Amino acid sequence: MARDLRHEKDSPTAPEVLDALADEAARRIVDALSEPKTASELSDECGIPLSTTYRKLETLTEASLLSESTDIRRDGQHTTRYSVAFETVSVSMDEDPERRLTVEFDRPERTRDERLADLWSELRQET
Repeated sequence: MARDLRHEKDSPTAPEVLDALADEAARRIVDALSEPKTASELSDECGIPLSTTYRKLETLTEASLLSESTDIRRDGQHTTRYSVAFETVSVSMDEDPERRLTVEFDRPERTRDERLADLWSELRQET
């Protein structure tokens, strides 16, 4: 199932985003995503074991830093690709009396192909 957390209503907390980015292997994964890639491609390129790569991808996706898309193939062997889901991330201290850290994302515009892929993913989930 493809997940695109860029447009979810529940934004991640600042600690979730900071924790995800505090990990050196996770940062290598983000740096390697100049284009959408599979977990296997990222594992090879970053020199990270595949099982660790999957854990890092899950953490980064949950923190709304990456999005998933599924390449649907005729042979039934669908492939999940990961891409960076932000252009910038800003962490700041809000002005309320509790002075909590807040996080704000600047997101790239969705392409027509991405919107079509989302529709196909939703259709697959319903069938």
